[in-house]
Amino acid sequence: MNKKNSIGFGLKIWIFLFAILTFSCRDDQHLIPIEYEVLPEKAAPDSKIAGMYLINEGNMGSNKCTIDYIDFTNSLYMRSIYPERNPTIVKELGDVGNDIQIYGNRLYVVVNCSHKVEVLDARTGVRIGQINIPNCRYVRFYRGHAYISSFVAGVNVDPNAPLGAVFKIDTLNLNVVDKVTVGYQPEEMEVVGEYLYVANSGGYRLPHYDNTVSVIELERFKQVKKIIVGMNLHRLKADNDGKLWVSARGNYNDIYSPYGAVDPNLYVLEKRKGYNDMVVTDTIGIPCSNMAIHGDSLYLYSHDYDAQTRDSKLTYAIVNTKTREVVSKNFITDGTEIDITMPYGIAIHPETGDIYVTDAQNYVSTGNLSCYDRSGKRKWRILTGDIPAHMVFLKK
Repeated sequence: MNKKNSIGFGLKIWIFLFAILTFSCRDDQHLIPIEYEVLPEKAAPDSKIAGMYLINEGNMGSNKCTIDYIDFTNSLYMRSIYPERNPTIVKELGDVGNDIQIYGNRLYVVVNCSHKVEVLDARTGVRIGQINIPNCRYVRFYRGHAYISSFVAGVNVDPNAPLGAVFKIDTLNLNVVDKVTVGYQPEEMEVVGEYLYVANSGGYRLPHYDNTVSVIELERFKQVKKIIVGMNLHRLKADNDGKLWVSARGNYNDIYSPYGAVDPNLYVLEKRKGYNDMVVTDTIGIPCSNMAIHGDSLYLYSHDYDAQTRDSKLTYAIVNTKTREVVSKNFITDGTEIDITMPYGIAIHPETGDIYVTDAQNYVSTGNLSCYDRSGKRKWRILTGDIPAHMVFLKK
């Protein structure tokens, strides 16, 4: 169904002309053509969602970070769009893409090991500028500013690694305007009201991981509190009611840790009645490697690693964010989860409820992206770049 040679000759000509008319405004000798593939699903010209960007991390040290794009209007998958749109950029995107987000008409691509955030036109993919941030991780936005979490130090395990930081960026001129110190090795963030919440991992300082969520008051841009949650935090998402869902990786069942084996878990934070501060109110009792929230459903996958047996158990679950109950232990209902070697990214289409799950395979070869309908049946599976990870939807 996803074979490249299955496209008819006339359709290939149409795609070739489409590429030239739509995207080539540069000298032909520098043009690196995008690889197109027709998706086996009906195009959605009336959707308010134009497409979806997927960033492929690429192997560390290889400068192989790439961007793919799904055109929902024409039901096309486009591989590695950046070189064609930006033929004069010698090293292309760089080393390890760690996040991709849209704010206004701009696409922000966090390139971790290249210590930068690439800013592109969200409609065309043409490069606008670059923000230099050391060991940057994730980006979020609030009132004309971008906020970027940073490990600050180099990319290496160090028991004496310094505290991390969040950098404040003016989205008009892309200048760094401020910085605030947070916990060790900060990861994902979320804006709720006038506060930015930051999950601190301490991943470089194993076995002495961090266990706090930093609370930053955005108007004064000050860290006003740290909330103790769980060991080695990573993912952080807000639901429709303003609750925070925070994943903790634990210490991978490290029996040699001075803390003993600490299991991964998923925590719920919410405001106390009559107070403005967040506290931990629930522990779900399920590991979570990554998650996406759609309506009142939190979709997650996890590969729970056991250091003793060296086994990794895969789970694809749904949690009701209202009741906090695990309502399904497998949101993939047709048995095709056996085709996924290493789930690495998840996103939910905001209109259709389609579920997108990436597969990093062996972290070396080309990955895959699978699309499931809201009932959990696979619609299609397609080749991506190396280590497909983060996705973001583009509105029309």
